[in-house]
Amino acid sequence: MQVDHSLVAWITDYLTSRPQYVRLQGSGSDVSNTGAPRGTALSLFLFTLYTSDLCFHSGSCHLQKFSDDSSIVSCITDDNEEEYRALVENFVGWSDNNHLQLNISRAKELEVDFRRSTKRSLTPITIRGEEVEVVNSYKFLGVHLNSKLDWRDNTDALCRKGQSKLFLLRGLRSFSVCTRLLQTLYRSVRASVLFFVLGGTPTKGMLTG
Repeated sequence: MQVDHSLVAWITDYLTSRPQYVRLQGSGSDVSNTGAPRGTALSLFLFTLYTSDLCFHSGSCHLQKFSDDSSIVSCITDDNEEEYRALVENFVGWSDNNHLQLNISRAKELEVDFRRSTKRSLTPITIRGEEVEVVNSYKFLGVHLNSKLDWRDNTDALCRKGQSKLFLLRGLRSFSVCTRLLQTLYRSVRASVLFFVLGGTPTKGMLTG
């Protein structure tokens, strides 16, 4: 990627032999050596670079990546799942070859069926002998998507979250907190929840993990 040699050396040193442990009230955990520390901006950037060669896009199948969340989206016609399943296998194989562990228990498959005729469920995806759970609703990057592609699940979740934030504001108002501070808190903790949305094109077939 034509990165300066001194910067590569610095990053190598940053990722090498980084012992970490947790200490609480005089007790400490075992020391472990990890790669990129969690919670740092550089870790996400380096992970994106590390996985930059993992990509796929065709007329009916697409690999969507966002940091360490990846989704395989496919439009399946005439029950032809060959490309979809091949991409899943390639994704798993690439992860194995590049020393990345997949948390299969967190992988979910969401099927959206646009057919008006008799509907037949697709055969679930299997990874390393473990069947991926098929769900009717899934929270992806903060947005609740369901198999009907309506906003009911997402709206219900936003209402519940918004009510909890409103309870906080009501409590602060009861302590006679100034209006200006309440407005600032509203914009930061409640309005940000209500106006958060993720745009995208609904498609059929999704594997995410």
